[in-house]
Amino acid sequence: MSQQVRGVVARGKGQPVSIETIVIPDPGPGEAVVAIQACGVCHTDLHYREGGINDDFPFLLGHEAAGVVESVGAGVTGVAPGDYVILNWRAVCGTCRSCLRGRPQYCFSTFNAKQKMTLTDGTVLSPALGIGAFADKTLVAAGQCTKVDPAAPAAAAGLLGCGVMAGIGAAINTGAVGRGDSVAVFGCGGVGNAAIAGSRLAGAHTIVAVDLDDRKLGWAKEFGATHTVNAKTTDPVGYIKSVTNGNGADVCIEAVGNPAVYRQAFDARDLAGTVVLVGVPRPDMTIELPFIELFGRGGQLKSSWYGDCLPSRDFPMLIDLYLQGRLDLDRFVSETITLDDVEEAFHKMERGEVLRSVVVL
Repeated sequence: MSQQVRGVVARGKGQPVSIETIVIPDPGPGEAVVAIQACGVCHTDLHYREGGINDDFPFLLGHEAAGVVESVGAGVTGVAPGDYVILNWRAVCGTCRSCLRGRPQYCFSTFNAKQKMTLTDGTVLSPALGIGAFADKTLVAAGQCTKVDPAAPAAAAGLLGCGVMAGIGAAINTGAVGRGDSVAVFGCGGVGNAAIAGSRLAGAHTIVAVDLDDRKLGWAKEFGATHTVNAKTTDPVGYIKSVTNGNGADVCIEAVGNPAVYRQAFDARDLAGTVVLVGVPRPDMTIELPFIELFGRGGQLKSSWYGDCLPSRDFPMLIDLYLQGRLDLDRFVSETITLDDVEEAFHKMERGEVLRSVVVL
């Protein structure tokens, strides 16, 4: 029997979000209903509200979440009612050409729940990233549920569902940061600071944080940056080279999604260095690079989608590190809020006042 719960809905482009009653169907084959305990407010949710992802309004927002499985549909074996899970937006298919080649982290055919959640008048909702977790409960594909140790509080654990995983994965998975490497991270919001934390976990020797906001640079030091540079007043490329013996960084991570910032990352890398783009550019953006530099410097230019993570592998490992005191997920939580506070949380995020506001249910 379907349920009616509260959810945060974006009805139109640029319109303030509202609390609506949403209808959650019983889980069908391969699906699960999850009672949400906490969900982070991510820039992606704001992009949905602003129409920057697509125009499939109304959207049920929220995707950076943890909670408890309430019920499952036929054929579900990976999770059961009562399991504590982090939701992911990459239910791996296991049968596409990437999965069959042993690369499930790049699965080309990820999927979500087949059934639709609706408003009470029958209007179909588009769940953000196939999740829609600014709600008391949500319906997802069972493969989107990753079991983790329930000792980790949901406000911290849920952040691995998107931004923190994206940043850590950009460093560890995509950038392959290793012991003794030098790393430069451009943009010190939630994703950038997660990349700093990931670089520290991986054993980087020098970690340079670049931003335009001294407050964010202060946060970066707390996450493990050894050097900081405000690009408003200092040339970041020259500074990065000055603290890497004139060479540039082994790995440069662009966590902004801006062509000018990407060019700085491109210029700040060492010979045979790696540039990782984890910031999300707008579809209309373009970039021009000197062709000879692509050849002459060697190295790799890579993009990192969701930190190239495999949730079943990475989420439990990172939660274990958190519980061991080696990864401070709590530091990403700037404030805890209610569903009614999501609109104001978007404004705080735009003003750069928070790393993450987290809705606690």
